[in-house]
This record gives sequence, structure tokens and C-alpha cells, in this order.
Amino acid sequence: MRLDKYLKVSRLIKRRTVANEACDAGRVLVNDKPARASYDVKVGDVLCVQFGARTVKVRVVSVKETAQKQDAALLYELLSDGGNSAEN
Repeated sequence: MRLDKYLKVSRLIKRRTVANEACDAGRVLVNDKPARASYDVKVGDVLCVQFGARTVKVRVVSVKETAQKQDAALLYELLSDGGNSAEN
């Protein structure tokens, strides 16, 4: 599956066009390398997405064409959330 579509389906980024723009701007790394939106995501890849001052790092656990909202977080494992979060 394309990287921009994976980011949308997993709901790491809400819209595919925004995911595409983030990839073009170099704000998405796959296995510590800048990745294009057309990169083919595989299970085990480590994605690092920069949201301004916040950086989210996840490991791909599953690749599905569609996912319901409540199941979207099951597609990845959160490795680090470099921002200010309200998680306890």
C-alpha cells in the first residue's frame, strides 16, 4: 500500500492530500530515510512523522486497505510520541 494512503487509513494523518504534502516536504521518514508518497509500506517498517514541533514514531503492524475508526490504531505500534500528550 502507498505511504500516503497508509497514513490516511491508519489515521495518523486525516487526509491523503495532507499526507502526500507531508511526504513531499520531507516530514515523513521510513526506516530513518525520507520517503515519497508512493513508497510501498510493509509490515515492520518504522515511520517517523513530524507535526511541527511534535514527532510521532510508529512501527507498522498491519497493512489493510480500509479500517474502521476504532480499529485504525491497531495498524501500528506507537514507539514514541515526542509531543505534549495527555496520556497517563
